[in-house]
Amino acid sequence: MSPIASSISQSLENILGAAGVVSWDGADPVLRSQIAQAVTPNTQIDCIAYPETQEQLAEVMTCAAQNRWRVLPCGSGSKLHWGGLADRINLVISTARMNRLIEHAVGDLTVTVEAGMRLADLQAVLGKESQFLAIDPSYSDRATIGGIVATGDTGSLRQRYNSVRDMVIGISFVRSDGEVAKAGGRVVKNVAGYDLMKLLTGSYGTLGIISQITFRIYPLPAASQTIVLTGDSGAITQATAALLASGLTPHAIDLIDAQTVQALGLGEGVGLISRFQTIEVSIAEQTRQLLAMVENLGLRAISKSGDDETALWHQLRERIEAAPQPTTVTCKIGVLPAQAVQTLSQFSDIAPDLITQIHAGSGLGVVRSDSLSSGDVLKLRSICEAQGGFLSVQAAPLSIKQAIDVWGSSGPSLDLMRRVKQQFDPQSLLSPGRFVGGI
Repeated sequence: MSPIASSISQSLENILGAAGVVSWDGADPVLRSQIAQAVTPNTQIDCIAYPETQEQLAEVMTCAAQNRWRVLPCGSGSKLHWGGLADRINLVISTARMNRLIEHAVGDLTVTVEAGMRLADLQAVLGKESQFLAIDPSYSDRATIGGIVATGDTGSLRQRYNSVRDMVIGISFVRSDGEVAKAGGRVVKNVAGYDLMKLLTGSYGTLGIISQITFRIYPLPAASQTIVLTGDSGAITQATAALLASGLTPHAIDLIDAQTVQALGLGEGVGLISRFQTIEVSIAEQTRQLLAMVENLGLRAISKSGDDETALWHQLRERIEAAPQPTTVTCKIGVLPAQAVQTLSQFSDIAPDLITQIHAGSGLGVVRSDSLSSGDVLKLRSICEAQGGFLSVQAAPLSIKQAIDVWGSSGPSLDLMRRVKQQFDPQSLLSPGRFVGGI
């Protein structure tokens, strides 16, 4: 062990005890692999700290600031491979043991949890009161609440409930100097600190380490049904436009590529998947109206409910989230909703094996391929940027992340983002290099 590593471990053991500090060599191999995908090749992690309370987290960060140790925050590590490569990290701080439920106000439809609580565990608690947190992010079985907020990861349910940042009504975090800061509160109408909560959401751990979050939550829907339309891209474009312009209220509207349609046994051509979740009589009427709208478009319609519906959405998620191969590239995209179907076709011309899912209402989506080169990624990005959209690389081989800008063009906002980073983290200790523009 190097003198620096010995100093870090000893200093942190005085705060956390021996059980709260794990050497790099003694760390869980899965977590080590996840961390290795998040840092530059010349990085040598000394140890991983596991605070169990917000106070311990603050003490650890104070110690790091005093010694100018560079820190990579994480929860379970499920999304560490997203984004840019953090540079010369000395210490990883995991909030995985900060996993308590602080308060569940059933009548007020709010819940406060520590950042290390897994979403799956929170949903199980809320489900006992027939409530849920209305997000369906990536790796939802193991992702922590803090990691979901830090990456701004929402999923298909944003069609009905908006993004995760719209559900955060209160937040606590530890600054780079070890001070605890708070914004918002535990009631839905509280608006204090509104901008600060949104600033931390999607910041990838570069501005502070989230310790507690308060969310607005929702009643579980009484029933659910999914309608899948497949066929010619022109007809799917018309169906999508008609659905979005209608008064129907689906909870999810997703477009999927022809390869995925075929792989899921849904027919041929491009797919439009619409999920309705409300009372049964409303679902019956809304699905009837949807099918009537597309009756003359020559599309194949399939209805899924119960276990079949659950299996469909699970299989779709599995195609995007399957264990990455050494060559796997996953990207987040944003396109004009009106051009989403056309984008699917353009993407398939570049990479026939590309798996694409686009949320039709927002134009946000994800693509995955096991055969993309850095040049292919740039071609896909140019398609998105030609419509005023974007493509950011979430996961990719090291060679691709070093060859291209992971985040793409930041436009005129980069200078402002750098000033915000300087204000929150003047020593650049938190995830340096992981965010836009090397922030």
